[in-house]
Amino acid sequence: MTQEQVAERFNVSSRTVSRWETGRNMPDISLLTEIADFYEADVREIIEGERKSEMMDKEIKDVADKMADYAHNEKGKLLKVIQVISIIGVIISFISIILQTIGYHRPENISIERTLALLASLAVLVIMSVTTLYVTGLLRKITNNKVLMTVIIVLTGFILTLSIMWILAAYLVVGMFALIFYSAKIKVYEDVAKYNEYIHNPEVGGTYQTCNGEMFEIFPESIDDPSKVEEFKFVYYNPWDAQYVTYLTIDYDEDEYKKEIARLENLGIEEYKDIYSVSDEPSGYDLIAMNSDTYHGFVYAMIPENEEESGKITYVGIWFCNYFLDLDIRDYVPNEYLLKGFNAEDGNPYRKQNILD
Repeated sequence: MTQEQVAERFNVSSRTVSRWETGRNMPDISLLTEIADFYEADVREIIEGERKSEMMDKEIKDVADKMADYAHNEKGKLLKVIQVISIIGVIISFISIILQTIGYHRPENISIERTLALLASLAVLVIMSVTTLYVTGLLRKITNNKVLMTVIIVLTGFILTLSIMWILAAYLVVGMFALIFYSAKIKVYEDVAKYNEYIHNPEVGGTYQTCNGEMFEIFPESIDDPSKVEEFKFVYYNPWDAQYVTYLTIDYDEDEYKKEIARLENLGIEEYKDIYSVSDEPSGYDLIAMNSDTYHGFVYAMIPENEEESGKITYVGIWFCNYFLDLDIRDYVPNEYLLKGFNAEDGNPYRKQNILD
């Protein structure tokens, strides 16, 4: 008999049979009786490697049979434990991959570390799957079935190709967003003579045409006399969502002041505290009008505290999307004009709370 025929008879590999023959390994104890019966030899002859003159003693055969049964039972128990652990490992690996891929397409969720972790999980899933097939005996059946093996290889190749294309596409999207982000320029306008153009031009801000119809309703619709403007700045930034930061201080004539105060008081003050961690109005100022939005931010008008007759009104607008500003607000608006506690930085507590909700 060839090594392959012997291996098939005792359900082992031909390499195992070769190792028996060279003496590098001994047959499993559970196979001793089976080998002895097949070759019509004594168990002692199998172990010692030479023929004996007498026939196998029945008592020795019984002992060998019991030892073989015991070894087989112990091996079976261990194999079942390994099978259960392998199946559980496959399930956990699969769940891990699903959890890691949730939200993966979003640019802010894509990173080298997360990609490597995902690839590692895929590798673990493949290893656990092969181990499970091996310990359950399915791997041998699969490898012997050429058609099934071909189907598995084709499917595996397809899935791997699809996964790689998906990851590359995700990085392509991230790259495009990064290109847009870093190519976007912060536009700062301070020429009050062009206020009307800034406040109504869609390419600059489009404050009455885009984003929110009431976005800058609190701001004057136009400025007829730029000489009355003490300070003005309009900042527009659009990496992928438009962001507006602006402030304006006007010193009105008495009649104009009363008229503007009446207009602003008619607009009212919307509830603004606790939005973006705001605790109160700016120090040293009284709010006259407030347009607050839990998603976009604030637009408000205020006068110096205890100076109702000063004639000065300061307007402030901070309008953005996605619960955070890419701009550092303190680089563009004086700190004394900001609402107390205002925090719209990336990762701010208010954003985290709303995303979780």
